[in-house]
Amino acid sequence: MEVNILDISGKETGAKVQLPESVFAVEPNDHAIYLDVKQYLANQRQGTHKSKQRNEIAGSTRKLHKQKGTGGARAGSIKSPLFNGGGRIFGPQPRDYSFKLNKKLKALARKSALSYKAKENNIVVLSEVNFDSFKTKNYVSLINSLNVANEKTLLVLPAQNNNVYLSSRNLKKAKVTTAAELNTYDVLNASKLLLTADSVKILEEAFAK
Repeated sequence: MEVNILDISGKETGAKVQLPESVFAVEPNDHAIYLDVKQYLANQRQGTHKSKQRNEIAGSTRKLHKQKGTGGARAGSIKSPLFNGGGRIFGPQPRDYSFKLNKKLKALARKSALSYKAKENNIVVLSEVNFDSFKTKNYVSLINSLNVANEKTLLVLPAQNNNVYLSSRNLKKAKVTTAAELNTYDVLNASKLLLTADSVKILEEAFAK
């Protein structure tokens, strides 16, 4: 699949790039995508939720009233889960939500997500993206030139670029990442995928291993 390469002003440079079929034209595997997205979201969870059990509640340990003869239920402690302010039964405890996925499955999920974007013609290839300074108006000018200002965009750079990243940080619908850090969730969450010519080469090399 050949795609025209644009400059940051949105004009065609006259050059074209071949999107490798091994990355952008595979048979999508929806279950692999589901597992990879599930793992990504699970890894975002801190898992620090905690509720106190009856042995962790601060309170008196005296017996509330005598065992028999009151006409009410027997009660031994104010910390009982049956009372207001008592411990919680089977409450949440700190845990790790992360789980393991095989590298081949994760690679298949990423290629499947990229193939969906290519099939829907939602990939834009740029010659390069670089700003002299980090200003939000620089990135706004870029997405306006590409006519994607009202869409969620994911810009994939070949390497970390602080000026570009900081310029996009204040924009809700814009996200910048590198080819090495590209994940399935971000690809699917974006309406338009913005790649540079160098990013395409890095992705091809990464998935060829």
